[in-house]
This record gives sequence, C-alpha cells and structure tokens, in this order.
Amino acid sequence: MNGWLLTLPVAVPLFAAAVLVFTPNSVALQRLLSIAANGAVLVLGAVLLARTYDGSVISENLSGWTQVGIPIMFAGDAFSALMLCVTALLVMVCLGFAFATGDAAHRLFAPMALVMAAGVYGAYLTADLFNLFVFVEVMLAPSYVLLVLAGGRKRVAAGRLYLTVSLLASTIFLAGIGLVYGLAGTVNLGQLAGSASGSPAMAVAGSLILIAMGVKAALVPVHGWLPRAYLHAAPAVAALFSGLLTKVGVYVIFRLYAVMYEGDPQYAWVVMLAALLSMVVGVLGAVGEKTMRAILAFHMISQIGYMIIGPALFTTVALAAGIFYIIHHVLVKAALLICAGAVEVTYGTGRLDRLGGLVNRAPWLAAAFMVAALSLAGMPPMSGFIAKLAIVRAAILEAHYLAAVVAVLVGLLTLLSMIKIWNGAFWGHNGEATWDEEGERSSATTRVIKPSLVAPAVVLASFSLIFGIGAEPLLAATTVAAEGLTDITAYVTAVTMR
Repeated sequence: MNGWLLTLPVAVPLFAAAVLVFTPNSVALQRLLSIAANGAVLVLGAVLLARTYDGSVISENLSGWTQVGIPIMFAGDAFSALMLCVTALLVMVCLGFAFATGDAAHRLFAPMALVMAAGVYGAYLTADLFNLFVFVEVMLAPSYVLLVLAGGRKRVAAGRLYLTVSLLASTIFLAGIGLVYGLAGTVNLGQLAGSASGSPAMAVAGSLILIAMGVKAALVPVHGWLPRAYLHAAPAVAALFSGLLTKVGVYVIFRLYAVMYEGDPQYAWVVMLAALLSMVVGVLGAVGEKTMRAILAFHMISQIGYMIIGPALFTTVALAAGIFYIIHHVLVKAALLICAGAVEVTYGTGRLDRLGGLVNRAPWLAAAFMVAALSLAGMPPMSGFIAKLAIVRAAILEAHYLAAVVAVLVGLLTLLSMIKIWNGAFWGHNGEATWDEEGERSSATTRVIKPSLVAPAVVLASFSLIFGIGAEPLLAATTVAAEGLTDITAYVTAVTMR
C-alpha cells in the first residue's frame, strides 16, 4: 500500500460530497454516491489493516514544511485501520437508515454526512496535532448542520448547546496545540514522543488537548451536552453521531496518552478517575429517564468510561480490551439507537409508557434490540460479553480491583435499564397509538414498522453476534493495535521518517 493512498479516505468522501452539491438533487444519486464512497473507505481500511497486521506503520508527508515543524503527515497502523473499517461500515448503514426514515430527504444531508465522515477518517490518519485540529473541525462543522437540518425549536436549542460546547472545547484544543508548539517547536506526533512524560510544562500543554478530547468524548464531568443534544437530533443523525463524534475523542485520548505521555503512570489515576466516574454517573443518569433514546444516551457516557480504562491501565491487555470495546460499542449503540429511531418514526414517540407489544408487531426489530441490548449489558455470547470480560480481566491482572468491581456492577445496572426498555416498549400492552410532535395522541391506528427501518439494526446487531462467537480474529487485531501503543518505536520511526 503506497503512502499516498492514506489520503484517499479523506479525499473520496469529500469528492463525492462536492459532486452531490453541484449536481441536480437526486435521491438515487445521493444514495449511490454516499454509500459507495464509504464502501471504498471500508475497502481501503481493510487493505491498511492487512498491511499493518504485522505491527508496521505506513506514513506519508504531503508537504514541504517539515523544516519549520509543520508537516502534513499521514500515518496508518492497525489501530487507525480498525477505526477506519468500523466507522465506514457504520456510516454506510446509518446512511441507509437515513434514507429509509426520510432524514436524508434534504439535499444537503448526504453531502454533510460525507464531509463529517471525511473529517473523522482524517482524524484517525493524521500524525500531527494541527492537522488533527483541522480534521476535528471538518468533522464538527457539518455535524452542526445535520443536527438542526430538520428544523424545530428543540433541535435548534440542542444545536445551540452543542455548538457552544464544541466551540469551547475547540478553543481549549487550539490553546493546547499553541502551547505544545511554543514549547517543542513542532506538532509532529513522532517528534513529540515522550515529551509530556519528561517535562511538566509539556504535560500541562498536552493535558489541555486531552481535556478538549474529554469534552468531545463526553467524559464526566464534561458530559452534560451529550444527552441534551442526542435526545433532539433526528433518529439517523443520533445513530450516526454515536459512532463518530465521541469515538474521535476516545481515539485521540488513546493516541496522545500513548505517544506524548508514553502511558506515564503518574497521570494514570486521573484517567482512571474519569473512567470510573463516567461509568457510574452515566448508568445512574439513565435510571430516571422515560424514553428509549434518553436511556441509551446516558448509557453512552457510561460505556465511554469502559473504553478509557484501557489507557488508564496502559498495558497491552488493557489497551486491546479498550480498542475491542470501542469497535463493539460503535456497532451496538448505533443498532440500539436505530431501533429507538424506527419506533419514533413509526409511532411518533419513544416514551415507554406509551409503547408496548412491539415484540408481536415487529419481531425482527425486537430480535435486533434484544441482541444489541444484551450485548451492551455484557451478556454472552455477544461481543459485549467479550469486551467487558477483557476489561475486567485487564483490571484484575493489574490488581485494580475497584475498576473490576465497578465494571461488573455497572454492567448489571445496564442490564436492568435494557430490561426496562424491553418491558416498556416490546412487552406489555399493545400500545396501539401514534403521537404527534406535541405529545398528543393523534391516532389509534396500529402501524407496522417498515422493513427498511428494521434492516439496518439487524445488520449492526448481527455483527455483535459475529464478533462475540468468533471473537478471536478481532481480539488478535486489537492486540496488534495495542502493542503499537505500548511500544511506539515503529510509529515514531514512520512519522519522523528517520
């Protein structure tokens, strides 16, 4: 794989977005180009994973500014390849769901989704801090548009909150990059290797970037924006956001803590505290919620905490478990949000006291929800069981018994929340009514959820079964990715081209 091919995951979606903007509005063309562009990225990600499976790193410098410390460096290893693959798959499925719900009816929806995806792919492949900032902003700008595109007072209010928090985080991010450049004279990640572990000033500068990523990942105590924004987003947008926005924050935390801090144990307690608080606060926040989507949104905060245990422990076993958890969660959370979205689109509400009996009227949706929900709670044989077991095992191996106990208890509370949704929406009375946007009962007619709304959830939930029953290949790939984080020699060599 030539180094310049690393730019294609960014270039292809951007080109497709430009074509859609400047051609006549055609749903067929939008569906074809947007899904084909991300399908191409999925293939490129698979090729990159095959080329880096031996632990090697592929890099490419696209600028001649290396002497002034501002290269445009791309680098791909097993970690970034895995993230490319799972993200591209998620975007394809969520776009299919968006066309089924009608969320993609606006001619700007598909182009904005493509630009956002290009920003995410770029964030996974860049190897310098300034371009990471650029790609994060490329990701965020269309996300504001997608959030408010469908209109409505609540969505606009959610968009304002999301925009304000994102701008604050971006300002902190940029300040951190400025400090790093002022202290080190470079933003190249390879040249910054180990800089924060040997210099308190660099540690402070790097911490600003990590705080900004903590906001974007919705870690406690900077998590409040997520449930408010996701609750009012269009169903397809919420599913799309769940696998993209927070995961970029988590990815950058993994990467920076490995490269700049080299997993310095003196900062591990801060990372572990954020992880455990996120797990507990997220799962408790879901207890009092009454809608499917609100419960799922709070659980997203809780699940981010599981992932962050990886860098907190910073062993190969823990990092591999954390990366496995990221991949599992991207697919399962989107499947659950698509289930909730299919219900909302059909019946006009996600309130549990207004639903019921879906197991009879939508058995495939019920099956997809059950698989994804049990996986989220960590039940065998789904991928969530493997992910949680790996996290608990990593914690016990490092004698961090508190993390292991919290992980198990939060898993049990997650199971109770999933049972609550199941009993309210899928079991019980028939719930034969539809509801308008003001929450008023508008019809007593029983509606059937369209197969096109159910299929995306079934596809994503099936991957949880596949990665649960046949977990070994993915576990092996995540171990390779984790080894590249605990030993950054190959990454530094490739990025600095020495």
